Amino acid sequence: MKFTLPVALGALLAVVAVGVGGLIASPIPMATRTILMMVAPSMLVFGLLAFGLGVKHGEFRAA
Repeated sequence: MKFTLPVALGALLAVVAVGVGGLIASPIPMATRTILMMVAPSMLVFGLLAFGLGVKHGEFRAA
């Protein structure tokens, strides 16, 4: 399977959506507003940073 940028970013968004959905559905004492305004953006930022580092590492290994 060839990973293009849209496919890879779609997979990243799917993982974040599943994580946020799981947090919202779980019985934890955290408001949905807190999850959507604090947890989801931090998950996206971390995911994008890890994605960028992974791409650069893959380019380094391929060279």
